[in-house]
Amino acid sequence: MAVAVAGRGEAVTRIAAADGEATHWAAAGHALDYDDLHLESTAHISVVCLVAALTAGGGAEAYLAGAGVMARLGTALGWEHYRRGWHATCAAGAPAAAVAAGLAFGLDAQALARALALAVPAAGGVQRAFGTMAKPLQVGFAVSAGVRAARLARAGATADPAALDDWIELLGGSLRRVETEAAGPAVPGGLAVKLYPCCYALQRPIAAAATLRVDPETVEAIKVRTPEASLQPLNRHRPKTGLEGKFSLEYGLAAALLDHPVGFASFSDDCVARPQAQRLLELVEAEARPGGSGLLDGHCEVEIKTPVATRVARVDLPPGAPGRPATGDDLKAKVADCCGELAEEVLALDWPEAAGFLRRVLPVGP
Repeated sequence: MAVAVAGRGEAVTRIAAADGEATHWAAAGHALDYDDLHLESTAHISVVCLVAALTAGGGAEAYLAGAGVMARLGTALGWEHYRRGWHATCAAGAPAAAVAAGLAFGLDAQALARALALAVPAAGGVQRAFGTMAKPLQVGFAVSAGVRAARLARAGATADPAALDDWIELLGGSLRRVETEAAGPAVPGGLAVKLYPCCYALQRPIAAAATLRVDPETVEAIKVRTPEASLQPLNRHRPKTGLEGKFSLEYGLAAALLDHPVGFASFSDDCVARPQAQRLLELVEAEARPGGSGLLDGHCEVEIKTPVATRVARVDLPPGAPGRPATGDDLKAKVADCCGELAEEVLALDWPEAAGFLRRVLPVGP
């Protein structure tokens, strides 16, 4: 909810307002790339399942049902799906949104199965969208499609539930990768919370570089050693805009050296264009170790050379990872940073008030 408030002023959010609540709210929640992530599925679960549940009139149960499906579908699709350039949030998100919305609509198991199948044609999205407005928009499309599928299933639309099994196989996935015990947690492994407003793959390099307090003007070289998999989404090597900067290893490291702390302002167009930042990003060299099957495989090591010394920092888990969870103070600070004068209201929200709050702060319309 907090990151959706923070994203309400973004240009992509204003554009998405013309496409209805599901697309609008999801675009706002994903516009800044500050929302949570499920590492095992490489999917942004809450922005999809929260929005689907709320737009359909549901609450915690609908959210958790969608989240459980999304975590397992993303895991079934596997790392290879993500490595090949697919956006798992959209692929797993459309069927998951159908479940969240379907449960909110009161669908039984058979109708939910039809809703899942009806969402399959919209279950896609590509990483080439990263660094552009298309990324939050395609997340919005996935949510909107899932809600639509649930609505059509409620109206009696028929579909073959086996379409979902075929879709997983066509994309190279396998349900054998997934544990489906009913007594297990809704989201196995938990959710990673970002403390920097950018791609999750940047959280670890920024955390490492931020510990090396050096004068940026004296930096002669920056070297990053990390598994190849952890660099997968960082496809903008010479960014010119704030959106591109969110997916640039080079700029993330420059921001870590220039900004204390790295925050919203770090990813504005003006900050990315700073001569100091452009100089630093040209100094970055990545040594990608072959292999890996996740954004937090192995560790990240950042080495910075100056005329007087070479300093090195290593990070295994960034702050906010499930194995290094954000503190209550971290979360309150994030809400305050995102919401400003609305922070106390957001902190006090519960499910019954959430949809009304979003309708007030994120109204749809041309």
